[in-house]
Amino acid sequence: MSTIVFAGPSIHQTELAAYANITFCPPAASGDILAAINVGARTIGLIDGVFGDCAAVWHKELLFALSKGVAVYGAASMGALRAAECDCFGMKGVGQIYEQYRDGSRISDADVAVLHGPPDMDFRPVTIALVDAEETIRALQSRIGDEQAHSLLNAARRTHFSRRTWRSIVRAAQLGQELTSLLSHNAISVKRLDAQMLLDAVNNHRHDAGARPAWRFQNTLFFQEMIARNAEQAARFAAPPIR
Repeated sequence: MSTIVFAGPSIHQTELAAYANITFCPPAASGDILAAINVGARTIGLIDGVFGDCAAVWHKELLFALSKGVAVYGAASMGALRAAECDCFGMKGVGQIYEQYRDGSRISDADVAVLHGPPDMDFRPVTIALVDAEETIRALQSRIGDEQAHSLLNAARRTHFSRRTWRSIVRAAQLGQELTSLLSHNAISVKRLDAQMLLDAVNNHRHDAGARPAWRFQNTLFFQEMIARNAEQAARFAAPPIR
């Protein structure tokens, strides 16, 4: 398991045959990066991660991975957020969404959030991330006109991620429901595009066994508690991969 990628809804319907050397695991929770290191990962890709009811991936475990010379990539969703926060320590951000968070043109974590199905549904997205809604609406602006595009953008931004569908966006914008079909049939997923960029990057990565950062990892009491608390999570990676 030298290369592990944590992903779910952002790679739904992505063709993965070309990535046979990657072990795919479900969206990462707190402790999962540490567990991946413990089973020998030398390259880690973080795309999707849990939040809300579960503790999210902790920055400290990403720093620990980097301190051990593990190559860590992030993109598309939780990975883009963490890469924007940890790139100065050596985490490699990939894609448009990462660049937006890095540059400060996008700041809200909720912009990449979606509801999705369980593993046996291939983590199928149930709602639409704001980043994807905005990209789709802007791409169609010349067809639907500036006024309708502006109304749709405002409606998408007002709608909570757990309720954001094309139908709910059009309804909130008080526009004709015929737009729902146009939007859904021309939808652009920046998250999926960025996720595929990360897969290509980790697939082509050649690890430098001697690489170590110039900074020193601080092994705090809180981190030691995480190690003790999550020791059993290594079993998560002993099971068959999700892909």
